[in-house]
Amino acid sequence: MDEAICPRCKTTKYRNPSMVLMVNTCGHTLCENCVETLFARGSGTCPECNVSLRRNTFRIQQFEDPFVDKEVDIRKRVLKIYNRQEEEFSGLREYNDYLEEVETIIFNLSNNVDVELTKKKVEEYQKSNKSNIQRNRSKLSKDDELMEQLIEEEQAYLQHSRHELVQQEKREKQRKMRQREELLDNLEFSDLPAGLVLASHTARQEEEIEKKPAQTIKFSTGIRIGGGTSFLPVPKAVEAALYQYRPGTVDILGPEPPQITLLEENGYMSHMRDSSEVDMAGGYTTKLGCHRALQEAFCGLYFVPDLTADSVGQEQDMEVE
Repeated sequence: MDEAICPRCKTTKYRNPSMVLMVNTCGHTLCENCVETLFARGSGTCPECNVSLRRNTFRIQQFEDPFVDKEVDIRKRVLKIYNRQEEEFSGLREYNDYLEEVETIIFNLSNNVDVELTKKKVEEYQKSNKSNIQRNRSKLSKDDELMEQLIEEEQAYLQHSRHELVQQEKREKQRKMRQREELLDNLEFSDLPAGLVLASHTARQEEEIEKKPAQTIKFSTGIRIGGGTSFLPVPKAVEAALYQYRPGTVDILGPEPPQITLLEENGYMSHMRDSSEVDMAGGYTTKLGCHRALQEAFCGLYFVPDLTADSVGQEQDMEVE
């Protein structure tokens, strides 16, 4: 936003860091001072496209590109009218067609494509589906109220947690101050050597720490952490044997085909088509195709059928059936 500039007064964010850009429904921006000047009586026209506007249609620009603000505003207004839910449709295909129609309307209004025809279509839809729109709005408002309630509860919990943390730090600070004053008094008025006084003071501190109950922290996921630490316990490593790679072996019941590096020398590549760029992009090469064809040709040449009495009897039974 450092390069943002008001198209009317040419003020930039660099020269006036406190400048606030505002965007209107047509997608053009003005600084807050120009908006107050041009729309002092409440209405006026856009200096760039001469569209009739009102003061209350301007809002603070949230994104670097004003077109994004325009599209967001249009999307909000359109979705208030086209607010049908997936369960209202007979199938997923019908619901997807509905969503595609909504996106087409938003695109046309955002990019000034068939604006009048699109607005007329939206008005007709709003008139013919007025009852359904109101019902869905009330339903969405209940969901929004529930979501706001959950957000408020979470914020209250976080605020309470922060307050408790501040109070705990304050009590801990006061406790340390009292211990420090007590230590200074003992060093000043005690007849014992300073080393013994310090050792006694350290022992009392360690005893207080041991008697102090461990603080338990509970996360929203249900995980509890105790022991006065705010870190999760380090998971124990599961000891197991390291993985060792063993190449797979496949018995093709036939002779081994020539190595892929010797195919061209042995004349196997004479009748193979050259691989195209598309084939090579997918990992296919002419030698790979030739080697695969030889594998399929040799596969099963050493196969010997089972001609035992049981198998012969089973084949005869199958022929009788």
